[in-house]
Amino acid sequence: MLCFFVVFEGVFIMNKSELVKAISEKAGSTVKDAENFLQAFVSTITESMKKGDDVMLVGFGTFSVAERAERIGRNFKTGKNIQIPASKSVKFKAGKTLKDAV
Repeated sequence: MLCFFVVFEGVFIMNKSELVKAISEKAGSTVKDAENFLQAFVSTITESMKKGDDVMLVGFGTFSVAERAERIGRNFKTGKNIQIPASKSVKFKAGKTLKDAV
């Protein structure tokens, strides 16, 4: 099997199928079971965050929703001010165990 890995300034990028394969190997399960697990994991976190809840995985990190206020920005091409609407974004704060491992 041929795999391509992309590295930008020391950053290793793993795609979803590579992550599923790694999970199945570490867990000793089938690729299909690992894919189902990953999908359930992502959808559970997504659903919790949609409700406004934080998701804390002790030792790994915390996923949270950040509110960004409406603000004025600048269109760099025209130099004109533009109104940027309020929005929500996802934040991730690494836990101590993850920080220490890295």
